[in-house]
Amino acid sequence: MEILIGLLIIAVGSFGQSSSYVPIRKVKEWSWESFWLIQGLFAWLVFPYLGALLAIPSGSSLMQLWSADGSWGCIVYGMLWGVGGLTFGLSMRYLGVALGQSIALGTCAGFGTLLPAIFGGMDLFHGDGLIVLIGVCITLAGIAVIGYAGSLRAQNMTEEEKKAAIKDFALTKGLLVALLAGVMSACFNLGLESGNEIVAEVKAGGASELFALNPVILLVTIGGFLTNASYCIFQNIKNKTGKDYFSVSKGTLLNNVLFCALAGVLWYSQFFGLGMGKSYFTDSPVMLAFSWSILMSLNVIFSNFWGIILKEWQGASTKTIIVLVAGICILIFSLLFPNLV
Repeated sequence: MEILIGLLIIAVGSFGQSSSYVPIRKVKEWSWESFWLIQGLFAWLVFPYLGALLAIPSGSSLMQLWSADGSWGCIVYGMLWGVGGLTFGLSMRYLGVALGQSIALGTCAGFGTLLPAIFGGMDLFHGDGLIVLIGVCITLAGIAVIGYAGSLRAQNMTEEEKKAAIKDFALTKGLLVALLAGVMSACFNLGLESGNEIVAEVKAGGASELFALNPVILLVTIGGFLTNASYCIFQNIKNKTGKDYFSVSKGTLLNNVLFCALAGVLWYSQFFGLGMGKSYFTDSPVMLAFSWSILMSLNVIFSNFWGIILKEWQGASTKTIIVLVAGICILIFSLLFPNLV
């Protein structure tokens, strides 16, 4: 029952993340770099900060928690993850919500699960480590099948249809960007693992274990914000789009800020939910190690449901839809696999 509750909490957060790109479609008259910076302000600073406040033990502070070993590692990994965050947004732009998230999150799931396990000394060829390795392989197989469905869809679409579904569709460029996004995004989980000492301090101070990971999440997202903000401000200067924030009407400005805030809180919900969900896996080393892959699998599943709702799969052949459904079923099986062996 504990594991089921943890899975449900992670699933709720994952649904939020997969929905976070929908509000961005409502942003008007702003360049990509402008809305990416503002939504990042909410996603990587405001809401993570509010979440971190829930984990401060009585008589302590965030700065005291961050004095523990590993804090700088969290920030550095966060900055590397920030590169993934930048290219992740571009993968949506070139491939759409469904295919873009599938490729990027698939790569992220593999690297983000296996690297911390290896660094932590887990033997991937025996016992619990082997279960984790097989689970990741199943996850990657499901994502690969979904990626194949995306390629089938692209083959059967005219250029006009591609542009109608995804304005800036570009398969080759999109795939390269999505792969880079996945590799760099895996650094987020490495950053979380670097903050184990901080989590221990939270628990020792008597704060709720449900929120123990939140101060670490904030450190990682601060690193990511530094990377993203630097790039977006550079683009604002280069493209002369800094005026975006001041040239729109008050109504449009309010609209854009509200939808960026909504996108931010939805995006953050995945890690808020991950931290809470992992607190229910404390008696299962396999589920703790596999939790990152679970989150990525759920993100892919929900992102493809959004892809269907947003008509990104409209006009796809029956074969393509069958392949897509098969990939989703494999991912669902990957969620259950660790508890079946």
